[in-house]
Amino acid sequence: MIKGRFKKESENKSQKINTASLPDIIFMLLFFFMVTTTMRETTLFVQNKLPSATEIQKLERKSLVSFIYIGPPLQANIFGTEPRIQLNDAFGTVNEIASFVEAERQARPEAERPLMITSMKIDSETKMGIVTDVKQELRLVGALNINYSTTRGDVAGL
Repeated sequence: MIKGRFKKESENKSQKINTASLPDIIFMLLFFFMVTTTMRETTLFVQNKLPSATEIQKLERKSLVSFIYIGPPLQANIFGTEPRIQLNDAFGTVNEIASFVEAERQARPEAERPLMITSMKIDSETKMGIVTDVKQELRLVGALNINYSTTRGDVAGL
């Protein structure tokens, strides 16, 4: 019997995939998503010229802040000129504040709920009546950590 001089290589060997370009592909995808992603912002339906103040503090954790906007509607011909309350992207009433606060609480992890801050962005020309109503409703639902948003600047008369 004659044995062959040439051995057949086993056909079970798997081919290796070249992964040299894998980091390039990953960074391209990362860059694409960074460029195309936008941060969600609330569309304002009320005027919001904030009053100025000299002694202000910057909030550390903005993820814990829920905003309530109060001011005259931008479309006065449709909604009138009386100050309105805006909760997220819709007009609301004082009676809807409780459900708004509860929805904001449910959207956060349980450990962060006691740290939540309700920030009120109130137009500088708004009367205090509607602001007091909102504060009373916040007090009833246990949202006691309230912040008033302002802009930095000199206050006239000080």
